Amino acid sequence: MPPNAPHPRTALFVTCLGDTLFPATGRATVTLLRRLGVEVDFPPGQSCCGQMHFNTGYRKETAKLARHFVDTFGDYEEIVVPSASCAGMPAEAYPPAAAGDPGLARAVAELAPRVVELTQYLTDRLGVTEVGAYFPHRVTYHPTCHSLRATRLGDRPERLLRAVKGIDFVELPAQEECCGFGGTFSVKNPAVSGAMNGDKARHVRETGASVLAAVDNSCLMNIGGRLDRDGHPVRTLHLVEILARTEQDGPLPGVPVVESAR
Repeated sequence: MPPNAPHPRTALFVTCLGDTLFPATGRATVTLLRRLGVEVDFPPGQSCCGQMHFNTGYRKETAKLARHFVDTFGDYEEIVVPSASCAGMPAEAYPPAAAGDPGLARAVAELAPRVVELTQYLTDRLGVTEVGAYFPHRVTYHPTCHSLRATRLGDRPERLLRAVKGIDFVELPAQEECCGFGGTFSVKNPAVSGAMNGDKARHVRETGASVLAAVDNSCLMNIGGRLDRDGHPVRTLHLVEILARTEQDGPLPGVPVVESAR
């Protein structure tokens, strides 16, 4: 974006999971974007993107949610989403869900390119990796399945984390393996899901990290639940909650500080 150019009208799609269970992620997203000069709106009429409906075969219900999404966000030039999973819905799932409605299909095709996952927005549209963050803790990162194979974030999240001042970043072993959540997969296949989650939690412990980050709170909820159940005090944080912190905030309370930052 050219210097001093007027910024596009931008909205935050916080996701239903973020709104109901992880409100700190939405607040951190707004804090970070405003620090970077982006004035972001929060349309109050937003609701679920319909991912669980679509994945479970409820196409008509998904189409209704797609229409609601278009009606809610249609006037915005950019829609930023702190979730790779939900950010991919308009481009991946709405077109087949809207196949029987030409008007909705056209609206979806026009809107989908304006919906962007947060780390893509930061690195590709704003052109930044160093965002003024400070986080003096050992952190590992889980690349969620959707971020790897659908929205294809690549190394964008890691580049953002490695640029954080004070951070001790360690790579997660077998990081491309799924954590076993998969939305309704974990409900339909609990034994398989639990085994996969156990492997992922073990790899997290192997890093010695105090904090596990990801771009999808759903996966963090799954892994964090296993770590907590097994008695391992590893905090789970959405990546933006790390990026939003500055030296003025200081270390995260209750989390070990790395020696180099003492």
